[in-house]
Amino acid sequence: MKPPVFEYVRPASLAEALDALASSEDAKVLAGGQSLIPMMNMRLARPGLLVDINHIPELTEIHDNGDTLHLGALVRHYQLETDARIKAAFPLIPEAERLIGHPAIRTRGTIGGSLSHADPAAELPVLAMLGEWNMTVHSRDGGARTIPAEEFFMSYLMTTMGPDELLTRITVPKQLAGASHIREFAVRSGDFALAIAAAMVSLNGDGSIATVRFALGGVGDVPWRNRELESSFVGTMGSDALWRDIGRQAALAIDPVDDMHASAAHRRQLAETLLTESLHRAAEMARERSGR
Repeated sequence: MKPPVFEYVRPASLAEALDALASSEDAKVLAGGQSLIPMMNMRLARPGLLVDINHIPELTEIHDNGDTLHLGALVRHYQLETDARIKAAFPLIPEAERLIGHPAIRTRGTIGGSLSHADPAAELPVLAMLGEWNMTVHSRDGGARTIPAEEFFMSYLMTTMGPDELLTRITVPKQLAGASHIREFAVRSGDFALAIAAAMVSLNGDGSIATVRFALGGVGDVPWRNRELESSFVGTMGSDALWRDIGRQAALAIDPVDDMHASAAHRRQLAETLLTESLHRAAEMARERSGR
């Protein structure tokens, strides 16, 4: 199938893009197009106006601001995978990028497109939740506002952005201590994962947990993270038994659903296994880096 008739504009500035979005109630933003174009071809999306933002230079920029990175919404997946500044600041990003789709997808797809699409089985929304990223969005009449990741994802394929708002910048706090790891399970290479687990661990000198974070994807309508559960393990000694216990408790806390791809029970089991493995590997790397 091919998409229904639509109008197309190619703004050269952010102001022009925001004007275009405000001019139509059924406008959609075209960035990499890796999700939107297939949805249009299947007529699951029917925008009356397509706003192509690929010619707005400021949305392609990467800035190192000390404790944070500022990533323009048009930064491509392949840049996230290969840019040395990103690897140094948040090494989990290039690690996750190698799990995303295929090279052709990573060449065109963008960080802003992935986050705005808000598929809970995608890798970048999971990292946004884990790393406490902040999303800056703009609208013509409302100016700019910043939305924390935990407030950004509303439901499956839904965010808290308004229809006239455009995601312009992602602020990524640098990972300053410890180590991180991500695991996922997909039926075929390049498919969306049935479950994703990502973890960050830093250790005290005696091997006890200084900080621990973990997030899951594919197990609900938004990426899952539980800060209260995380804090309950701070100060305990890191061990294989502990990582298994965290995996079990997280699996009990999530509420996956049955669908055509996997049963809820299967997703729960995957989440437990993947999270246990991610925590174990992150802790191993944290020990190696500290020389213990």
